[in-house]
Amino acid sequence: MPDDFPYDLTAHASKVIGEREIPMEWVARTLAHPERTEADAMDPALRHALTRVPEYGGRVLRVVYNSTVKPWRIVTVYFDRKERSGA
Repeated sequence: MPDDFPYDLTAHASKVIGEREIPMEWVARTLAHPERTEADAMDPALRHALTRVPEYGGRVLRVVYNSTVKPWRIVTVYFDRKERSGA
């Protein structure tokens, strides 16, 4: 993880980012400039940031994070198959 990455990762988020080979740059870009954000359906402390990633065929990256803590804590990250048509 880059030294200047302004977010914390849960152990789960760190694991899935590595397993899915998602560049941290894409994660940071999604949080900094989301095309859309959503509230989490189950946990009011969580938000979802969604952005298309041109370098990955325009697929939509979903970053789930807790914005009630400083720094924000990333809970999980994945390419959302339900969002194929765009964010």
